[in-house]
Amino acid sequence: MATIQLRTAIPGPRSQALMKRRNAAVVRGAYHATPVFVAKAEGAVIEDVDGNQLIDLAGGIGCLNTGHRAPAVIEAIRGQLDRFLHTSFNVLPYESYIAVCERLNALAPGKGSKKTLLVNSGAEAVENAIKIARSYTKRQAIISFEDAFHGRTYMAMAATSKTHPYKAGFEPFPGEVYRIPYAYCFRCSYSLTYPTCEVHCARHLEDTFKRTVAAESVAAVIVEPILGEGGFVTPPAEFYPTLAEICRKHRILLIADEVQSGFARTGAMFACERLGLEPDLVVMAKSLGGGLPLAAVTGRAEIMDVPGAGQLGGTFGGNPAACEAALAVLDIIEKENLCARADALGERFRKRAAKWMAEWELVGDVRGLGAMQALELVRSRTTREPADEETQRVSQYCYEHGLVTITAGSYGNVIRLLMPLVISDAQMDEALDVLEAALAHAAKALTAKQAGALAAQLL
Repeated sequence: MATIQLRTAIPGPRSQALMKRRNAAVVRGAYHATPVFVAKAEGAVIEDVDGNQLIDLAGGIGCLNTGHRAPAVIEAIRGQLDRFLHTSFNVLPYESYIAVCERLNALAPGKGSKKTLLVNSGAEAVENAIKIARSYTKRQAIISFEDAFHGRTYMAMAATSKTHPYKAGFEPFPGEVYRIPYAYCFRCSYSLTYPTCEVHCARHLEDTFKRTVAAESVAAVIVEPILGEGGFVTPPAEFYPTLAEICRKHRILLIADEVQSGFARTGAMFACERLGLEPDLVVMAKSLGGGLPLAAVTGRAEIMDVPGAGQLGGTFGGNPAACEAALAVLDIIEKENLCARADALGERFRKRAAKWMAEWELVGDVRGLGAMQALELVRSRTTREPADEETQRVSQYCYEHGLVTITAGSYGNVIRLLMPLVISDAQMDEALDVLEAALAHAAKALTAKQAGALAAQLL
């Protein structure tokens, strides 16, 4: 069934030569998950500079739900190139910016009239959502969650949880940001068990108001419907209705960060729709632009319109080529029914993953919605010790055998799937074959290591 073509070892000589140039010219902090340099890409397949083909399960960290170089997206961009590339919407507006806002207003979860702001990146959208929430509520405090990731700019870093590599050494961060545990059932912060816990993690918000920050000081709670960088943690059904009830009671806004989970990834246009979350503001980016930088904040019109003229915006926000790409992306999702495709891909993965979990203790948890799926790897299901080294071993095995994957999780022990939703069944099966071989390789090495440690103790 093999379709991957490997012409040389990965990374090949050209990739290795480029890595030397990269190390000499590019900052160390600009990290990448593989040492493979891309030459071209189509659909769900990448070709590197050495002529090797790799199946892409990373999708540019979730930016390519409609695939690499989707023909309709390319056509839309080319059409814009013949008209103009930049005027800045702040100076000379254009129709495509308005059209994207109209589409997002109609699609975003939540009731009532909505309005949208277009910016460049997910972090920029997070920053603006918090600005808007503070402006509307006249309050300062923001509550975010443990294991959350919201970006690398300063307010986004303040809301982000993971210290290394994102926050360490960059202190101090903006104040009035408070953090509470997420509904991470596999690693419950309260050592409780669902469902007998009665979603204590959501109800804990009331304790936070008594012991940490007053409810009347809180402008918004910002949350990823499904944790992204935190490891694709998916909360139980009662979590968001409970959280929302508390927020409404105290007139606190709910900001849903759908940067990674949006645009059909979870089997719905937005993960909120599947999780019973009706946010006041929605943050979007990644797959919205089909490969070009574009992000948005969409929310209730009465909230979005509080900041005055000139208080929101940016020179490149809503670039016309990116806007045309976004309109094509939204058409593709609808015409090709990518929400249903995401569910089918997720089911295909989970059937295989269930067998892996039965065979290897290394696979501690399988979770996700739609095509936003993940494996959490552990050295023991009893202790749930994170298998971070083994996760890196899996990732390396994969790219050396023609499969691009990326890791996640606060402990670096999660393999996450963000494949383009246009991947074929054959390509998906081949990708899962490589991943299965990688897990077998890592599990064997872990067993040998544990046996060696036990033998040493007995001496």
